[in-house]
Amino acid sequence: MQALDPLDDDPAATVFRDVILLALLGFVALVILLLPHINPPEKKTSDLMTPGNVIVEIKWPESIDADVDLWVRAPGDGAVGWSQRGGAIFDLLRDDLGYLNDLTAANHEMAYSRGVPHGEYVVNVHMYRNDTEIWPVPVYVIVSVKLDIDKPARQVLLGKVDLVRVDQEETVYRFNLNEAGGLLPHTVNNLYTSLFDSQRL
Repeated sequence: MQALDPLDDDPAATVFRDVILLALLGFVALVILLLPHINPPEKKTSDLMTPGNVIVEIKWPESIDADVDLWVRAPGDGAVGWSQRGGAIFDLLRDDLGYLNDLTAANHEMAYSRGVPHGEYVVNVHMYRNDTEIWPVPVYVIVSVKLDIDKPARQVLLGKVDLVRVDQEETVYRFNLNEAGGLLPHTVNNLYTSLFDSQRL
C-alpha cells in the first residue's frame, strides 16, 4: 500500500501553494507590463525633423578642397552668407571651408529660414578659394520648404552650377513663394544679381 503525503490532505498547504503561485504570476505580469516604460526606445536620428521652413543647401565633391560659399536673400531682407551669417529671416548654419578645420570629408553648406514670407528668394554660390585647382567645381543646390514642423521638408528645386574660377559668383535660383509657401514655377529663373558684392559695399 502506497503512503499518502500528509501535505496532499492539508487544505492550508494547498491554499498556501496557490497564493504563492498567484503572487509569482502577478509579479511576472507586472514586470512584463513595466519593461517598455523602464527603457523607452530612443528616437533614431533619421526620424528627427530638421528645423527651418525654407532650407537651402549646397554640396560639392569631397575630393575638391575648395571653399564655396552659399548666399541667400529672402523677401524684404538683406543677403546672408559667410560675412553676414544671420538676417531677419535666414541664418547660415554651416560655413564649410573645404578641408580647413573640417573633421569630415563632406563639403556642405546650408541656410534655414524662420517662417515662409511670400515674395522673391535669391540663391547664389560664390567661389572663395580652390586650393586643389581642379576645375570646374560642380556645385549642387537643393531648395526645400517645410510648412509643418512634424512633417518632412518638401524639395522644390534641385540644380547644378559649374564654377570655373576663384571669385566667380553665380545666381542659381531666383523664385517666388506664395502666401501658402508654394513655389510659383513661372517665377523660377537665374537672372544674375550679386549678393556677395552687396556685402562689400
